[in-house]
Amino acid sequence: MIGACPLLAQPLANSCHSRKFNYKKKQKKKKMAQAVEDWYKQMPIITRTYLTAAIVTTVGCSLDIISPFNLCLHPTLVVKHYQFWRLITNFLFFRKMGIAIEHAIDLDFLFHMFFLARYCKLLEENSFRGRTADFFYMLLFGATFLTGTVLVGGMIPYLSESFAKIIFLSNSLTLMMVYVWSKQNPFIHMSFLGLFTFTAAYLPWVLLGFSVFVGASAWVDLLGMIAGHAYYFLEDVYPRMTGRRPLKTPFFIKALFADDTVVVARPANVRFAPPPVEEVHQD
Repeated sequence: MIGACPLLAQPLANSCHSRKFNYKKKQKKKKMAQAVEDWYKQMPIITRTYLTAAIVTTVGCSLDIISPFNLCLHPTLVVKHYQFWRLITNFLFFRKMGIAIEHAIDLDFLFHMFFLARYCKLLEENSFRGRTADFFYMLLFGATFLTGTVLVGGMIPYLSESFAKIIFLSNSLTLMMVYVWSKQNPFIHMSFLGLFTFTAAYLPWVLLGFSVFVGASAWVDLLGMIAGHAYYFLEDVYPRMTGRRPLKTPFFIKALFADDTVVVARPANVRFAPPPVEEVHQD
């Protein structure tokens, strides 16, 4: 009996070790799930709504529950068949998931989804803190500007063919947010994949170069940058030049959101003001 004890103890020890391992694994998964849930709940309302709609739409298209053709921007169907939902849904679909990972275009998709979550959140929490209505109006301006540019560009000779290929503007709207954030935080130091460092003012151009490198359309990112510069000029530059603010948020949009009054001290000219020490960090 005494000689058999080690043989009996061996399976028992392995069983205890296995249970402890499985318990730790479950706890780790539970903590990760809780962290993701907390991260999601802490998102401001506009960012959380937009990101949720984009993920649900992308997953639905990937599972063939929704056809991307029913979501794309199609001027003829919008005007003649009154399919006005396309004016909104073309900003929600990024790309079907499930494509082979070796395709470089997948990396471009992941980058745009990451920048949507990151910079939409940064803008709403910082630059537009306490001004949810103004942030919503910025997105509305960007969506209207991008849609109008594509529709008008489709009627211009020599350019119509290029604009006709742009049927989803989600990536453009994301680049617009990145551009606005970079203009408002031009001195923050950043790193791209650990390869090189630069200041935030050049971030949109770095992303444009990356899109060209992986074979994506440069037009999509350029449109976002143009829309972002139009908003930046009309909201920040033009009011300082003339004292007038053409993009003042309409009252009926402000009535949709209950904003808290927040006072944010900003330099008179953030473009050329020296960077505050606490804002300079490695991204």
